[in-house]
Order: sequence, then C-alpha cells, then structure tokens
Amino acid sequence: MRDYTQFYINGEWVSPTEARTLPVENPATLDQCATISIGSEGDVDLAVAAAKTAFETFSQTSVEERAALLDRIAEVYQARIGEIAEAVREEMGAPISLASTAQAYAGLGHITEAAKILRNFSFNEDLGAHRVVKEPIGVCGLITPWNWPMNQVTCKVAPALAVGCTMVLKPSEVAPLSAYIFTEIMHEAGVPAGVYNMVNGDGPGVGTALSKHPDVDMMSFTGSTRAGSLVAQNAAPTVKRVTQELGGKSPNIILDDADLETAVTRGVMHMYNNTGQSCNAPSRMLVPRHRLAEAEAIAAKVSEAVVLGDTASQDTNMGPVVSKVQWDKIQGLIKAGIDEGAKLVCGGTGLPDGIEKGHYVRPTVFSEVNNEMTIAREEIFGPVLAMLPYDSEDEAIRVANDTPYGLAGYVQSGDIDHARAVAAKIRAGNVHINGASGGFDVPFGGYKQSGNGREWGAHGFTDYLEIKAIEGYSAA
Repeated sequence: MRDYTQFYINGEWVSPTEARTLPVENPATLDQCATISIGSEGDVDLAVAAAKTAFETFSQTSVEERAALLDRIAEVYQARIGEIAEAVREEMGAPISLASTAQAYAGLGHITEAAKILRNFSFNEDLGAHRVVKEPIGVCGLITPWNWPMNQVTCKVAPALAVGCTMVLKPSEVAPLSAYIFTEIMHEAGVPAGVYNMVNGDGPGVGTALSKHPDVDMMSFTGSTRAGSLVAQNAAPTVKRVTQELGGKSPNIILDDADLETAVTRGVMHMYNNTGQSCNAPSRMLVPRHRLAEAEAIAAKVSEAVVLGDTASQDTNMGPVVSKVQWDKIQGLIKAGIDEGAKLVCGGTGLPDGIEKGHYVRPTVFSEVNNEMTIAREEIFGPVLAMLPYDSEDEAIRVANDTPYGLAGYVQSGDIDHARAVAAKIRAGNVHINGASGGFDVPFGGYKQSGNGREWGAHGFTDYLEIKAIEGYSAA
C-alpha cells in the first residue's frame, strides 16, 4: 500500500501542518490502495508563499530555459509512464488498456505540445510606436478532477510553466496517486524550488483556501458545475481570474444520411469510454424517429459486447466508476429514467452479471427519451446513454441546444457539407464530425454552464497571461 502522506512545497517533501489522513480506495477491488494527508489553510499558505517568492525569478526566465525544462519533464515522464498507468488503474479503476494508453499518454502529450508551442509563441506585438506584451499572470491555483487525472493536471501545469507562472496544485483526493508520481517527476526533472507545489486535500479545505487566497492571481478549475460556481464565488472578493472546465450533457446528432450501424456503434462506444466518466461524453443520442428501433438494436448489440471485470486484464474494456458516491448517484438516475417512462433497452440498476464487488455499473441504454426527463437533463457521469427520437433536423438542433451545458457536440452524416452546416448551429465549445477528435493543439472548453476559458494548445496559454500595453515603446 502506498504512503503518500507528504506534500511538495518549495522543492521539498514536507509533512502537513495538521496530521489528518484519508484512505484511497481501489474502486474495482474496494481495497485500500494508499493513504494520503488532507491539507489545511496552513499548508496552502506555505505553498502560496513559496510560489510567490519563486515567481520573482521564474517569471524572468527565457523561453529557451522554460522549453528545456519542459523537455526534461517529458523525458522523465516517459521513463515513468508505466508507473503512471498503474497508478491511474488503481486510483480510479481505468482498465489497464485505457490507463496505459489514453490516460497516461495524455500527460506526455500536453507537456511535449507545450514545449513545441512555446518555442514559436510570440509574447510581443508591435503596433507602430507601441508594444503589447504578454506576461505571466503570477501564482496559479490549479484544482483537478479524478476522471482523467494526468490529462487535467498536465493541461494546466504545462502551459502555466511554459509562460513563466508558478503554481499550487490540488489534485482530486479521490484519485491522487498519479499526481503524486507526477510531482516526483517534476522534482527529478529539476523544476526550481517553489515553481511547482502540490498539496492534497478536499474542496472545502484546500480548494477554498486556494480560491480565497489574496496572493493567488488566478484559479483554474476542472470539475462539476456546482463546485466550479463555488470556486468563482470564493475567488470574487479578490477579483482574481477564474477559468473553469465544467460539466456537459453533449448531444450526438445522427443525421438521416449517416451510416446508422457505424454512427450508433461509434456513439455507444464513445459513451462507454472511461466508463462514461468524461465531461464531454456523447450522452444524448438524437436519432431519426423512423430509424429508432434499428438504432436500439445496434446499441444493445454493442452493449452486450462490453467486457467488465479485472482492470489488470487486457481483455477488460470497462472498469468500475470511481466511488460508492458515484455508483449510488448513477443508480438513482437509472431508476429515475425507468420511473419517468423511458424505454430501457439494456442494462439497468444493480451490479452487472458475474460481478460481486466493486463499483461496477451495467452498461445501460434508454430509448424513447424526451428532453425533459431527468436522464436527458442531468450529467450522469456513468455508462448510461439516452436515445432521443426526432422528426425533423430543426427539431434535432433545437433539442441539442436545449441544455444549460455547452461543452461538446457530435454530428454524424454521410455528407461532409451537411455535417458542417449542422455543426455550425451547435452551441458548444467542441463539435466532432463523424468521430473525429482533436489533437493536443486544439482548444478544449465550453459555452454556458460548461465553463469559460480554453485549455490545450496555444489557446491554453492565454488564461495564464496578462496583457500590458507600452505606449511610446519605439518613440524617438
């Protein structure tokens, strides 16, 4: 069992100011896999003070120095990527086939992309006699979730580091293991003392202390819309910048000219990826009404082929959800779907057949869903798909946009021009045509209650920069 009870502050592993520990559960086995400490306001004060001091010098480093530092971090990360994958498998139940590919390699992708962008990024813009300068914003508080732990840590840390910011990271207390190894990687790579600090803890404690801290210049938060709103409220008195990547209830419009077998199969498999625990999951599938029965049969066939079980087995392609709290929430929402009259195509409540322990959920498909049902409105964050029939394309677009969220959208069509026209009408930060997904250079973020700001790529640098205009810079 892992003992991860120290924090990383000012380049050193230190004991917390108050001795409070929390067990970390492997959601597949229900065994304790680690112990962490829960931080307090005192730990945050120490970490922020270290970051504030380090900013004075790190903010003045050259592009070349910071790019070389990112290169070293990537090199050490690559050497320990197997450890990262195993930690992700243990902490949040990702099957090893997913943990060792998309989960672990996402971190490496963001680091290498940030180094690449940095070498070609313009921090200055000349406007005649005047200059516009982009400067690091200062000390950044970073709060990350449990569902894609390395993706979310690195898509914040890498751009902040690239532009010259210093930071305090609070990873999820539910899945903190990979972040602990990442912190060891940062230390081994030679990140200067105080530039990167890590304090474990919960939202009411460490998260609130970071958000309220007068010496934190910006907060970057990924998680639920409810928690993101609290971060913004706590940050408001100090007028710090707040960027948020929050929830989603993403529509997947299958147009009548799509190859139905391919489109439905792709949509269901995407929904089940990471056990449905992705904020941009295509959780509402909009299907032409006259093809609904055919789509149901395809979705049931895909669901029956899902292999649940031992997360260490390469044969397993769906693990458990992360916790009993999440499992209970999902069970309640599945029951709500049944009670509100949606057609249960497959799955349902309870543990899957053959599974006796662990937070496993039956892959579930509902059909004949209308957009007022609870399962069409609330983010379920589990392997539960809602199929909504539509009678016209205008209706499909209207229903797709009838949500408080706007993180992602999906369009399936046999005609690229048709797909583009529909994609243009979707109110979301990312729209995927025919299963396409962006690389690490494509911005990620949402409209409406899905958040503000953008992460990934060059656009991900923006939130960590202040803009200064120097008038008369080139005047004689």
